[in-house]
Amino acid sequence: MADDKTKRDFRDRSKISADDEYEVNYFALQNNITPEQVRELIRKHGNDRATLTDAAKALPAQ
Repeated sequence: MADDKTKRDFRDRSKISADDEYEVNYFALQNNITPEQVRELIRKHGNDRATLTDAAKALPAQ
């Protein structure tokens, strides 16, 4: 049976919410940075996931 197309959530998967602890921690774990660094990148570059991933890769290794 097909999925019910009327039951959709309103989240945008290409964005990261700085208010959502789980999202911030998951992104930090994926990119080997701290959650505070993630929030700083969001403040600096916005919340677009692709842009943040590129910015996280440009950070110096710890």
